[in-house]
Amino acid sequence: MTFPKKFTNVLYWIAMAGLLFWFAYSKGWILANFESIDAKQAVQLLENDDNVTLLDVRTIQEYKAGHLRGATLIPVEVLPENLDKLKADKHKKIIVYCRTGSRSVSASRTLEEHGFTPLNVSGGIIQLVGAGAELVQ
Repeated sequence: MTFPKKFTNVLYWIAMAGLLFWFAYSKGWILANFESIDAKQAVQLLENDDNVTLLDVRTIQEYKAGHLRGATLIPVEVLPENLDKLKADKHKKIIVYCRTGSRSVSASRTLEEHGFTPLNVSGGIIQLVGAGAELVQ
């Protein structure tokens, strides 16, 4: 069975629109009820604001290889069942980072849904290091 070319073209554009939507959503560019900040803004906040918490949502292995001083590790995969570890910080802004900024978008969505104020770091730890953040092991 063959479909008319016009129908095939419509399906193609619907699929492309779906992929574009998914990509923009996964990057936090659309439908995000949280703020994304760049690495320089994150470093400045960490240096100048005592009312922020730092959350690393990478894996245990990534964390052990190097993380920002004072960061709490809760891998994104287990964040929903470990939100109680952040209850004391519910009134603070939570700077959320991963390696490149994708997992932190997912984590920021989860935090926002539970009443926290996440600040997603665009570009993750890679950009943080480039902005002068120091890693510890």
